[in-house]
Amino acid sequence: MTTIEAMLRRAIEASGPDLILTLDPVFQGLPDAAHGGSVLAVFDALAGVAGAREVSGVYRRRVPLGAPLTIARTRADTTETFVLADGTGILVDGRVAPASAAPPHPRAPDRDGAQPLPISRACFACGTDNALGLRAELGFDEDAVRATWRPRDGFRRADGSLAPAALTALLDEAAFWLGALETGESGMTTELRVTLHGTAPFGSPVVVRGARAAVQARAGDQRYWDTDVEARIDGAVVATARITFVAVRGAARRLVAGMLAINDPARVQRVFPAYTR
Repeated sequence: MTTIEAMLRRAIEASGPDLILTLDPVFQGLPDAAHGGSVLAVFDALAGVAGAREVSGVYRRRVPLGAPLTIARTRADTTETFVLADGTGILVDGRVAPASAAPPHPRAPDRDGAQPLPISRACFACGTDNALGLRAELGFDEDAVRATWRPRDGFRRADGSLAPAALTALLDEAAFWLGALETGESGMTTELRVTLHGTAPFGSPVVVRGARAAVQARAGDQRYWDTDVEARIDGAVVATARITFVAVRGAARRLVAGMLAINDPARVQRVFPAYTR
């Protein structure tokens, strides 16, 4: 059986002082681009930190799939930095560093009757036809974007724990929808800071939640929206994230066209009313 961990490691090869990354289309996010959470998972796999750590990435441009990209890697003390680039410039600046364990804090109660968010065919997080993807179904109400995802065997690591790619992708996906609901626009997540609070157990459902009230626009530039998202397993916090969504006016037009082919129009219209008639 092919696992996500094996797919990520297969995507990386050595080439002189640098590494070459060629991401399989299974890791798609928006059309023709890698899912932000999958790129973070690459940095995390390369760093190999077992305990609590912060995995971050500043995305300059979308990361293409199926194309060889270079990763320059440096280490200073306990921090590893990565520069992912193509032949024309930097795509992502990445960083992995030790972090503190998750502080205990209560989870806000969820309401009944969440509205389902749109799904796609190929997305690593929500794609119905992506055989190796999460196939997660997210929903929202006036309080939060949330999902309860049940892991499949492809997300079990060799040591029996949950693949971190599942957490980074789920948190990134929730942040995207928080931003889209706030703005009515599509776009991309540009600054991802995910704290993985140790090794996550495999088997129990992962509950992801991002409060809509916590979504805040950047002062002076309301294209950028900061979000806070968390993931829990059996009530314990296993990952938290601070992720920035940038709205790109008009970008939803292409995204909506694909979504309408497999979603009820009302589901799409609730998020992108200006692009769904």
